[in-house]
Amino acid sequence: MKITDILNQDTMILSLKAKTKEAVIDEMIAKLDEVGKINDISLFKQEIMKREKESSTGIGDGIAMPHAKTAAVNTPTVLFAKSETGVDYDSLDGQPASLFFMIAATDGANQTHLETLAALSRLLIHPDFVAKLRDAKSAKEVIDLFDEAQEENESTAESNHSTDYYEKPFVVAVTACPTGIAHTYMAEDALKNKAKEMDVEIRVETNGSDGAKNRLTTDEIKRAAGVIIAADKNVEMARFDGKHVLETPVSDGIRKPEELINRAMSNEAPIYHHSGDRDSATKEGQRVSVGSRIYKDLMNGISHMLPFVVGGGILLAFSFLLEQYFPSAKGFTDMLGAISGGETGAFMFLIPILSGFIAMSIADRPGLMPGMVGGLLAATSNAGFLGGLLAGFLAGYIVLGLKILFSKMPKTLEGLKPILIYPVLGLLITGGLMYFIFDPIFATINEFLVEQLQSLGTANAVILGTVLGGMMAIDMGGPFNKAAYTFAIGVFTTTGNTDGAFMAAVMAGGMVPPLAIAMATTLFKNKFTSDERQAGLTNYVLGLSFITEGAIPFAAADPLRVITSCVLGSAIAGGLTQFWQINVPAPHGGIFVAGLANHPMLFLLSILIGTVISGLIYGFWKRAK
Repeated sequence: MKITDILNQDTMILSLKAKTKEAVIDEMIAKLDEVGKINDISLFKQEIMKREKESSTGIGDGIAMPHAKTAAVNTPTVLFAKSETGVDYDSLDGQPASLFFMIAATDGANQTHLETLAALSRLLIHPDFVAKLRDAKSAKEVIDLFDEAQEENESTAESNHSTDYYEKPFVVAVTACPTGIAHTYMAEDALKNKAKEMDVEIRVETNGSDGAKNRLTTDEIKRAAGVIIAADKNVEMARFDGKHVLETPVSDGIRKPEELINRAMSNEAPIYHHSGDRDSATKEGQRVSVGSRIYKDLMNGISHMLPFVVGGGILLAFSFLLEQYFPSAKGFTDMLGAISGGETGAFMFLIPILSGFIAMSIADRPGLMPGMVGGLLAATSNAGFLGGLLAGFLAGYIVLGLKILFSKMPKTLEGLKPILIYPVLGLLITGGLMYFIFDPIFATINEFLVEQLQSLGTANAVILGTVLGGMMAIDMGGPFNKAAYTFAIGVFTTTGNTDGAFMAAVMAGGMVPPLAIAMATTLFKNKFTSDERQAGLTNYVLGLSFITEGAIPFAAADPLRVITSCVLGSAIAGGLTQFWQINVPAPHGGIFVAGLANHPMLFLLSILIGTVISGLIYGFWKRAK
């Protein structure tokens, strides 16, 4: 398949008007929408921006390759655009970008399309070809350049393998990026081209969106002087045990191929020892703050716990509803209670799962078992949610300490660590500390907190509900949002359904932002583009389903107005749920669990009031397009 089958004259902008990074992205997306290549502008942009947050797709040398693989794409397409003046695109080399390739891949992109995108990426490594693109004056000239370059590239592909393969210095490499449709192959070609210039033999395995290609053999790995892992996602590492392994971001494979090859040949990289815990690629030189690290570990636990919270919580609440209105269905409600709550159901797993996956995030797989057992001890000793949090971090850092302590063991005994030392000592130390010290302490703290929460007066409850509701709208799925939701879950799992009040506050607060956006796009149509109005309709569904993230594209485009108005409405909605003493004995579900509330109409009224306030503030405040 030719590159020009997915890059054609209809998908070109030879004179970009945009002057900023986001404006460039918007202009290219608008062109894709104009020619019918995408079906959801909002979703496509969300995926494009998500990739930009991982690392800039401005690869340097004036080239940027924003890309996304999503159901919002109708047909795999590449859009080519040029800027006469250049745009500050946060490129990796700090220079303006003037050539742009927006890659739109479908979720079900076939093998041929993916190989064509890889071929496109490889061509952009060649300076002569890029220079010709810059000088191209017409869309037809661009098409002809790609056709000629691809034919030339394919005709010389077979000659790249040297006849004196075994006589040259030899290194192996793996390239991978999260999306796997551009940077993976550009890094591969950069390494190959530079190795050829340096008279070095190289074998490069690509971990693209269609899986691993050119997979390295055992013989090649054994013979290689060094290994280069240019990757921004996990790759299989066990096979490199005992080799000098240089781990670096995929962007370095594109920008610094000569440096990487030299370092791999000179054995500068440390020898990799696989401990049997995780296959991963780490970013060399990357520093992560303590707060970011803790947040990541906590979110790993919460994300694995949420299915148990949602599934178990909604079924448990449904059993209460049936028991209240249909006493004759006792057998069915008993079954629902058994599988969702109590000592055998989903709720029994909440704290162990939370603790286990926090520990796993810290210490990889050896941390999972001690973390889960520590969480179980917390759950059964009334140490509760807080004790479970501590158990997860305690187990993770204990196992991490054991790894350091036993790092100098003879290589012949390496196999004992994951199957004997880590499980036994990790469980013994974590379990002992939880059983004798922390469980009694946190049980006392928990009982005190429960007493205080249950004795809150109306005024204090309204203040707390207001704060929790407002927090849900500050970052719409970020740390503030998750902190409020985690607090409500902690109270919910500790005290049972009787304290569904705080779940009512966070649920109402989380539903307001997307509903307010939807309302504003409906009432103030002249202030929004047609695409924004379409996205607004989607937010009705997302808001009713308690999916706050639907408001994120609007908040990203106009943060001051959107976040301010949404926080005000969400805070009021959260406070009203406490003023009216509303309980929602389900941790998720939005409008679909409103019937489970003790005052369902007041719960809906709280959401409606918050939505109207936020929607009107945003609508009047926003400037017309």
